[in-house]
Amino acid sequence: MSIPNISKEDILNAFHYRHATKEFDETRKLTDDDINFILKTANLSPSSFGFEPWHFIVVQDKELRELLKPVAWGAPLKLDTASHFILGLSMKAPMTKWDSDYIMHMMKDVKQFPEDVVEMYSKFYREFQERDFNLDSDKKLFDWASKQTYIALANMMTSAALNGIDSCPIEGFHQEKAEALLKEKFGVDTDEYGLSYMVAFGYRKAEPPHAKTRRDMDAIVTWK
Repeated sequence: MSIPNISKEDILNAFHYRHATKEFDETRKLTDDDINFILKTANLSPSSFGFEPWHFIVVQDKELRELLKPVAWGAPLKLDTASHFILGLSMKAPMTKWDSDYIMHMMKDVKQFPEDVVEMYSKFYREFQERDFNLDSDKKLFDWASKQTYIALANMMTSAALNGIDSCPIEGFHQEKAEALLKEKFGVDTDEYGLSYMVAFGYRKAEPPHAKTRRDMDAIVTWK
Protein backbone atom coordinates (compact mmCIF):
# COMPACT_ATOMS: atom_id res chain seq x y z
CA MET A 1 0.00 0.00 0.00
CA SER A 2 1.55 3.27 -1.12
CA ILE A 3 1.51 6.49 0.91
CA PRO A 4 -1.06 8.98 -0.51
CA ASN A 5 0.54 11.86 -2.34
CA ILE A 6 -2.26 14.31 -3.11
CA SER A 7 -1.31 17.95 -2.71
CA LYS A 8 -3.04 20.04 -0.06
CA GLU A 9 -3.80 22.58 -2.78
CA ASP A 10 -5.66 19.98 -4.86
CA ILE A 11 -7.66 18.78 -1.86
CA LEU A 12 -8.66 22.31 -0.82
CA ASN A 13 -9.54 23.11 -4.43
CA ALA A 14 -11.96 20.16 -4.41
CA PHE A 15 -13.60 21.48 -1.24
CA HIS A 16 -13.99 24.91 -2.83
CA TYR A 17 -15.29 23.32 -6.04
CA ARG A 18 -17.93 21.21 -4.28
CA HIS A 19 -21.31 22.83 -3.79
CA ALA A 20 -24.86 21.61 -3.19
CA THR A 21 -25.88 21.26 -6.83
CA LYS A 22 -29.57 22.04 -7.19
CA GLU A 23 -29.91 21.04 -10.85
CA PHE A 24 -27.73 18.69 -12.85
CA ASP A 25 -26.94 18.45 -16.56
CA GLU A 26 -29.21 15.63 -17.71
CA THR A 27 -27.03 14.94 -20.74
CA ARG A 28 -23.98 13.99 -18.69
CA LYS A 29 -23.83 10.69 -16.84
CA LEU A 30 -21.32 9.15 -14.47
CA THR A 31 -19.63 6.03 -15.78
CA ASP A 32 -20.02 2.73 -13.93
CA ASP A 33 -16.41 3.14 -12.85
CA ASP A 34 -17.15 6.61 -11.40
CA ILE A 35 -20.14 5.56 -9.29
CA ASN A 36 -18.47 2.35 -8.13
CA PHE A 37 -15.46 4.41 -7.04
CA ILE A 38 -17.72 6.74 -5.03
CA LEU A 39 -19.51 3.79 -3.43
CA LYS A 40 -16.17 2.18 -2.61
CA THR A 41 -15.19 5.27 -0.60
CA ALA A 42 -18.39 4.74 1.41
CA ASN A 43 -17.43 1.10 1.88
CA LEU A 44 -13.99 2.13 3.15
CA SER A 45 -15.31 4.82 5.50
CA PRO A 46 -14.66 4.57 9.23
CA SER A 47 -17.42 3.77 11.70
CA SER A 48 -17.63 3.43 15.47
CA PHE A 49 -16.24 0.03 16.47
CA GLY A 50 -15.95 -0.67 12.73
CA PHE A 51 -19.50 -2.04 12.62
CA GLU A 52 -20.58 -0.28 9.38
CA PRO A 53 -24.24 0.35 10.35
CA TRP A 54 -25.30 1.40 6.86
CA HIS A 55 -26.75 0.36 3.53
CA PHE A 56 -27.01 2.34 0.28
CA ILE A 57 -29.72 2.07 -2.37
CA VAL A 58 -28.83 3.45 -5.81
CA VAL A 59 -32.13 4.51 -7.38
CA GLN A 60 -31.86 4.54 -11.16
CA ASP A 61 -35.37 3.32 -12.00
CA LYS A 62 -37.40 6.32 -13.22
CA GLU A 63 -40.67 5.03 -11.79
CA LEU A 64 -39.13 4.63 -8.33
CA ARG A 65 -37.67 8.12 -8.56
CA GLU A 66 -41.13 9.47 -9.34
CA LEU A 67 -42.54 7.70 -6.28
CA LEU A 68 -39.98 9.45 -4.09
CA LYS A 69 -41.01 12.95 -5.14
CA PRO A 70 -44.19 13.30 -3.02
CA VAL A 71 -42.34 12.29 0.18
CA ALA A 72 -39.14 14.26 -0.52
CA TRP A 73 -39.83 17.96 -0.97
CA GLY A 74 -36.12 18.73 -1.32
CA ALA A 75 -35.46 16.22 -4.07
CA PRO A 76 -37.72 16.56 -7.17
CA LEU A 77 -35.33 18.55 -9.38
CA LYS A 78 -32.42 16.30 -8.39
CA LEU A 79 -34.50 13.19 -9.01
CA ASP A 80 -35.24 14.47 -12.51
CA THR A 81 -31.70 15.49 -13.45
CA ALA A 82 -29.11 13.63 -11.37
CA SER A 83 -27.08 10.91 -13.00
CA HIS A 84 -27.23 8.77 -9.85
CA PHE A 85 -29.44 9.07 -6.78
CA ILE A 86 -28.60 7.29 -3.54
CA LEU A 87 -30.57 6.63 -0.35
CA GLY A 88 -28.44 6.41 2.79
CA LEU A 89 -29.96 3.94 5.23
CA SER A 90 -28.88 3.44 8.83
CA MET A 91 -29.44 0.40 10.99
CA LYS A 92 -32.01 0.42 13.76
CA ALA A 93 -31.81 -1.11 17.23
CA PRO A 94 -32.42 -4.77 16.24
CA MET A 95 -29.23 -4.57 14.16
CA THR A 96 -26.99 -2.41 16.35
CA LYS A 97 -27.76 -3.57 19.90
CA TRP A 98 -24.61 -4.99 21.46
CA ASP A 99 -25.90 -8.59 21.44
CA SER A 100 -27.63 -8.56 18.02
CA ASP A 101 -27.04 -11.23 15.40
CA TYR A 102 -25.58 -8.59 13.08
CA ILE A 103 -22.97 -7.45 15.60
CA MET A 104 -22.00 -11.06 16.27
CA HIS A 105 -21.74 -11.62 12.49
CA MET A 106 -19.47 -8.58 12.12
CA MET A 107 -17.13 -9.75 14.87
CA LYS A 108 -17.03 -13.43 13.98
CA ASP A 109 -17.43 -13.55 10.19
CA VAL A 110 -16.27 -10.16 8.87
CA LYS A 111 -13.56 -9.20 11.35
CA GLN A 112 -12.87 -12.87 12.14
CA PHE A 113 -12.10 -12.23 15.79
CA PRO A 114 -11.15 -15.22 17.92
CA GLU A 115 -13.65 -16.11 20.66
CA ASP A 116 -11.74 -14.36 23.45
CA VAL A 117 -11.61 -11.12 21.42
CA VAL A 118 -15.33 -11.41 20.60
CA GLU A 119 -16.05 -11.66 24.32
CA MET A 120 -13.82 -8.68 25.15
CA TYR A 121 -15.15 -6.54 22.27
CA SER A 122 -18.75 -7.36 23.22
CA LYS A 123 -18.06 -6.20 26.77
CA PHE A 124 -16.57 -2.91 25.58
CA TYR A 125 -19.40 -2.33 23.12
CA ARG A 126 -22.07 -3.07 25.73
CA GLU A 127 -20.46 -0.64 28.19
CA PHE A 128 -20.24 1.97 25.45
CA GLN A 129 -23.96 1.66 24.71
CA GLU A 130 -25.25 1.33 28.28
CA ARG A 131 -22.83 3.51 30.22
CA ASP A 132 -20.70 5.84 28.08
CA PHE A 133 -23.27 7.06 25.54
CA ASN A 134 -26.49 5.99 27.28
CA LEU A 135 -27.97 4.52 24.10
CA ASP A 136 -31.00 3.22 25.96
CA SER A 137 -33.74 3.70 23.33
CA ASP A 138 -34.40 2.74 19.72
CA LYS A 139 -34.29 6.43 18.74
CA LYS A 140 -30.88 6.96 20.33
CA LEU A 141 -29.45 3.86 18.69
CA PHE A 142 -30.73 4.93 15.27
CA ASP A 143 -29.35 8.45 15.70
CA TRP A 144 -25.97 6.98 16.70
CA ALA A 145 -25.97 4.76 13.59
CA SER A 146 -26.91 7.79 11.46
CA LYS A 147 -23.81 9.61 12.70
CA GLN A 148 -21.70 6.83 11.23
CA THR A 149 -23.64 6.84 7.96
CA TYR A 150 -23.00 10.58 7.58
CA ILE A 151 -19.25 9.90 7.63
CA ALA A 152 -19.73 7.79 4.51
CA LEU A 153 -21.82 10.60 2.96
CA ALA A 154 -19.04 13.14 3.48
CA ASN A 155 -16.46 10.80 2.02
CA MET A 156 -18.60 10.09 -1.05
CA MET A 157 -19.12 13.80 -1.74
CA THR A 158 -15.45 14.65 -1.21
CA SER A 159 -14.20 11.81 -3.39
CA ALA A 160 -16.66 12.91 -6.08
CA ALA A 161 -15.45 16.53 -5.89
CA LEU A 162 -11.84 15.39 -6.19
CA ASN A 163 -12.84 13.93 -9.55
CA GLY A 164 -14.89 16.90 -10.76
CA ILE A 165 -18.21 15.22 -9.98
CA ASP A 166 -21.00 17.24 -8.37
CA SER A 167 -23.33 16.21 -5.56
CA CYS A 168 -26.15 17.38 -3.34
CA PRO A 169 -27.01 15.97 0.10
CA ILE A 170 -30.74 15.97 0.86
CA GLU A 171 -32.60 15.91 4.17
CA GLY A 172 -35.73 17.48 2.75
CA PHE A 173 -38.06 14.52 3.15
CA HIS A 174 -40.81 13.26 5.44
CA GLN A 175 -39.10 10.43 7.26
CA GLU A 176 -42.17 8.40 8.24
CA LYS A 177 -43.78 8.63 4.80
CA ALA A 178 -40.47 7.96 3.04
CA GLU A 179 -39.83 4.85 5.11
CA ALA A 180 -43.36 3.58 4.45
CA LEU A 181 -42.61 3.95 0.73
CA LEU A 182 -39.27 2.16 1.11
CA LYS A 183 -41.03 -0.73 2.81
CA GLU A 184 -43.80 -0.97 0.22
CA LYS A 185 -41.94 -0.32 -3.04
CA PHE A 186 -38.21 -0.81 -2.35
CA GLY A 187 -38.35 -3.98 -0.27
CA VAL A 188 -36.63 -2.39 2.73
CA ASP A 189 -37.19 -3.97 6.14
CA THR A 190 -37.94 -0.79 8.08
CA ASP A 191 -37.72 -2.64 11.38
CA GLU A 192 -34.03 -2.99 10.62
CA TYR A 193 -33.24 0.15 8.57
CA GLY A 194 -34.27 3.80 8.59
CA LEU A 195 -33.64 6.58 6.06
CA SER A 196 -30.97 9.06 7.16
CA TYR A 197 -30.46 11.06 3.95
CA MET A 198 -30.57 11.12 0.19
CA VAL A 199 -27.72 12.25 -2.05
CA ALA A 200 -27.59 13.04 -5.76
CA PHE A 201 -24.54 12.82 -8.04
CA GLY A 202 -23.95 14.18 -11.52
CA TYR A 203 -22.56 17.24 -13.26
CA ARG A 204 -23.72 20.79 -12.60
CA LYS A 205 -25.92 22.48 -15.17
CA ALA A 206 -24.60 25.93 -14.22
CA GLU A 207 -21.93 27.44 -12.05
CA PRO A 208 -22.85 28.37 -8.44
CA PRO A 209 -24.44 31.83 -8.18
CA HIS A 210 -21.91 33.01 -5.59
CA ALA A 211 -18.61 32.07 -4.00
CA LYS A 212 -18.53 29.76 -0.98
CA THR A 213 -18.94 31.59 2.35
CA ARG A 214 -17.67 30.33 5.70
CA ARG A 215 -16.97 31.71 9.16
CA ASP A 216 -13.37 32.67 9.93
CA MET A 217 -11.15 29.93 11.30
CA ASP A 218 -10.74 31.68 14.66
CA ALA A 219 -14.53 31.54 15.09
CA ILE A 220 -14.60 27.75 14.85
CA VAL A 221 -11.23 26.67 16.29
CA THR A 222 -9.93 27.18 19.82
CA TRP A 223 -6.33 26.32 20.72
CA LYS A 224 -5.46 25.47 24.30
